[in-house]
Amino acid sequence: MNTGHEKLQKPYNPKETEDRIYKLWEDSGFFNPDVCIEKGNTSPDAESFSIVLPPPNVTGNLHTGHALMLIVQDIMVRHARMQGKKALWIPGTDHAAIATQSKVEKLLEKDGIKKNDLGREEFLNRVNKFAQDSHDTIVNQAKKMGATLDWSREAFTLDEKRNLAVRTAFKQMYDDGLIYRGHRIVNWDPKGQTVISDDELVYEEKKGKFYTFKYGPFEIGTARPETKFGDKYVVMHPEDKRYANWKHGDKLTVEWINGPIEATVVKDEMIDMEFGTGVMTITPWHSHEDFALAEKYKIPKEQIIDKYGKLLPIAEEFAGMKITEAREKIVEKLQIKGLLVSIDENYINRVATAERTSGIIEPQIMLQWFIDVNKKIPSRNDKSLKELMLEPVRDGKIKIMPEHFERVYYNWIENLRDWCISRQIWYGHRIPVWYRSTSLTASKEEIYCGIEAPTKDWQSEGWTQDEDTLDTWFSSGLWTFSTLGWPNKTKDLETYHPTTVLETGHDILFFWIARMILMSQYLLGEIPFKNVYLHGMVRTADGKKMSKSLGEKAIDPLDIIEKYGNDALRMAMIIGNTPGNDLKLNENDIRGYAKFSNKIWNASRFVLEQTTDFEMNDAIILDDEDALSQKELDSLLNEISKEMSEYKFSLVAEKLYHYFWHTFADIIIERSKNKILDKDFNKIEGLGALSAKKLLYSQLTTLLKALHPFMPFVTEEIWNIIGNNKKLLMVERWPSPSEYKK
Repeated sequence: MNTGHEKLQKPYNPKETEDRIYKLWEDSGFFNPDVCIEKGNTSPDAESFSIVLPPPNVTGNLHTGHALMLIVQDIMVRHARMQGKKALWIPGTDHAAIATQSKVEKLLEKDGIKKNDLGREEFLNRVNKFAQDSHDTIVNQAKKMGATLDWSREAFTLDEKRNLAVRTAFKQMYDDGLIYRGHRIVNWDPKGQTVISDDELVYEEKKGKFYTFKYGPFEIGTARPETKFGDKYVVMHPEDKRYANWKHGDKLTVEWINGPIEATVVKDEMIDMEFGTGVMTITPWHSHEDFALAEKYKIPKEQIIDKYGKLLPIAEEFAGMKITEAREKIVEKLQIKGLLVSIDENYINRVATAERTSGIIEPQIMLQWFIDVNKKIPSRNDKSLKELMLEPVRDGKIKIMPEHFERVYYNWIENLRDWCISRQIWYGHRIPVWYRSTSLTASKEEIYCGIEAPTKDWQSEGWTQDEDTLDTWFSSGLWTFSTLGWPNKTKDLETYHPTTVLETGHDILFFWIARMILMSQYLLGEIPFKNVYLHGMVRTADGKKMSKSLGEKAIDPLDIIEKYGNDALRMAMIIGNTPGNDLKLNENDIRGYAKFSNKIWNASRFVLEQTTDFEMNDAIILDDEDALSQKELDSLLNEISKEMSEYKFSLVAEKLYHYFWHTFADIIIERSKNKILDKDFNKIEGLGALSAKKLLYSQLTTLLKALHPFMPFVTEEIWNIIGNNKKLLMVERWPSPSEYKK
């Protein structure tokens, strides 16, 4: 017998419901799969389902992109939990070294304080306080969004356990010769005063000038004449017939910026014969491509620009000038010398900038720490890190959704350069390397790499630790297994790794996903996850990228939850959202799904009102009409169960929405009113009212279960009101057709 329909008399109010329901879930302990096993809701031998939360940066609030991520993953883990799996969703946050330090530096600047005024220790205290406050905000927001994360296993990329994992990984890679220190060209951010990775570059198309100059008998083109002071090598394609008379290694004297220089001809296939005159000079210190060419031919490299973006003494009268200030003056000098051929005023240049500071990148040769991606690794069957990254995707061990991103992944890995992992900032994992001089002249240096410092009293023994910190993505690359206890051999690691799925935005395919594959393949000899689900970006109704700069057009997920409820936001963000495709979100859709929440509420009230005196009995036989309706729902359950396993959440949510509204509410409920109220109809072979009541009740409870991963709050509240089962809906079994074919 069902009671409680009187509690459904008022309209559904998410504000009065959601915090209470989340506390009920959290207090139950069921976010933790160990508790599900202890309380008998999950078998100890059950299949495991595990997923790690892509850790939000501790730089501020969660936004619509985070909301989408939380919703998709919560759907996955709720479904797995209802299947009886050992479902683990690990929460955590990312220290996001450059982003967080940059944010704190900007806050300090408002008070006229620079980080050097505070010193390293005090500055890091300020950053840690900022990060903790941001962390607390993020956790509260994630809970507000209904995320059923196992908070007992929460991690932070800079906590002690993750620091041990980072030091262990660094030491192993160093011992295997994969991590090395060397002078190589890197992306230097003069504004942020640190190196950044290739993946953290943002290219901006800017209108500028393209200059063509005489260089002896040749003409060369450049957008950056300020880098050309040291150019003594002129390069052309070996098959370019225009320059067939010139041989590789030929010498010639040319008049140049600061007087005559001896130039050498280089013939190489890297030259694009179709671009400009097909001839170029090279600046190995300030160009990745030129550096590679210089390495190939053992060409000397000379620095022209310092780390602050100013010209060095090689520029003579221009020394000390910023490059933007000196450019036109250098061109003027070349023009006076009669070396300027032409200026293209409408040249569109792709300028590399730093993602966090917007500073214009100046490539520099610097002494940094790198990971060698091409070195053969004896412990991994002589495969390189590149091969270890490519292999599981090519072999189908890791499936990327949507599939076309696999080609993008292959292309990026195949063109991958050695990964520079050192950063000249204070916030982050300190590089676990120590130095001390071994002679009075300090010309020789002893280097120690270890998980721990060289000795207990290392400072008094003359050791100094490397000042640099590690690229954030180094620690994030360990995320799937460091959160499960690695480098220790834990039960969690044995049970839940490799994780089942990695769900994140397609924009960090290279930043993070590739690095997790690299680290897991190398350190554990296994993949970090079996599936990669890449969601698109959230955009406004008119297609613009959702950001706070949009003002009123921007949608704050917490404001939407306050106005329409969590379930409405979840449905609006999942229906129409397929892997890899951007989602246009507008308030009208959200408002419509808020009405759907009320539709479920009102339909449930009617069903409970009609079944207060009804006992669900297997002996009750459905009449032909109701049996046909049940067959239709059985067919739907078969479809959506398969589609859930294929990660087709948008399709499932849409089908459930249409079935509940247009079949269950509009047809079955309306039809049942006639059967239940028609006394003569009830006399026919004992069918009619009993059949209708059985169908109403069984379909409502089935649909509540099926809708729960998508709309957890309203379905859980109704389930509790029904009150015929002590179990929370979140740990009820996912419905299957066989349960309802009575």
